[in-house]
Amino acid sequence: MTTTMRTLLGGLLLAAATVGAWWAWLGWESGYTVDPATGATSGPYAVWQVAGCVLTLALIAAVGGWWRGPWLVAPVMTVAFTAAWARHAASTDATGLWAVGAALVAIGTAIESTLVSAGAGWLRRRQRRAR
Repeated sequence: MTTTMRTLLGGLLLAAATVGAWWAWLGWESGYTVDPATGATSGPYAVWQVAGCVLTLALIAAVGGWWRGPWLVAPVMTVAFTAAWARHAASTDATGLWAVGAALVAIGTAIESTLVSAGAGWLRRRQRRAR
């Protein structure tokens, strides 16, 4: 298999895993929660959902960084996750603020995927040198 084919396949697998993480943790959520005592609204996601999603994305970025490197992992994960999140948010938001959320999601995903994948790539290179 050529390097180009491995890179293309790696990118497709990264995108699929990233969208799968969004769907598994956040994609099925559809509403806000109102506290009957205070009337405060929260959501649409619970803290455990976001934490699970972030940890799953970190695992995907680490594996991707170990095998392919941050130059592929960061842009693919950022675009895939932001597109999945924004598509859902735009279809359920009447205020138009989904675009601000999408920008914040893109920034956070880019930072996390870059740092984690670069760290994993660094560890792999260090391990190779130690042998």
